[in-house]
Amino acid sequence: MTWQEFTALLVLASAMSFSPGPNTTLSTTLAANGGLRRAMRFVCAVPVGWSLLLLLTAAGLGALVTAAPALRLAVKAAGIAYLLWMAWRLWGADRMAQASAAQLRVGFWQGVGLQFVNIKAWLLALAIVAGWVSGQAQPMLRTGIVTGVMILFALASNLAYATAGALLRGWLAQGRRLLMFNRAMALLLVLTAAWMVKA
Repeated sequence: MTWQEFTALLVLASAMSFSPGPNTTLSTTLAANGGLRRAMRFVCAVPVGWSLLLLLTAAGLGALVTAAPALRLAVKAAGIAYLLWMAWRLWGADRMAQASAAQLRVGFWQGVGLQFVNIKAWLLALAIVAGWVSGQAQPMLRTGIVTGVMILFALASNLAYATAGALLRGWLAQGRRLLMFNRAMALLLVLTAAWMVKA
């Protein structure tokens, strides 16, 4: 892989990983409501799920999904349903304990699985495989390089968003701020779901 290709990969990874999406919104929300420690299960699940998705896409799953409109629609529908369900659960959470205990139970394996119904993750995986792996010399080496880069960016971006959420925790505990924050995050999830409908 040339340095130009690697630089382009880093630019894409930065833009896609640090822009708001389902993962970063959930990382922020989980940490704001339950603290950074509680959010770490999800923060660590994102790079694991993402790397599995990327590896399976490189192995041919991406071609299967793009070739089968019904399968693509099923992935999209599941992702939209999950985001809307999370938004609905989040909408009424106005106390830290309520939000962390009852509304926002997102474990490690749910976080891993969420990557497979995340249209943004699919689009990125397909773009990376098409641009940096398919039809190139040493596809296994290239897959290893892009997977390593994307794992680091997925971890860094979700940890950064979760840290921001955790830093807001004390401020959010006052008055109705948490309810307003959770409703704003719920609306972001709904907007992400709306974007997924058009994607």
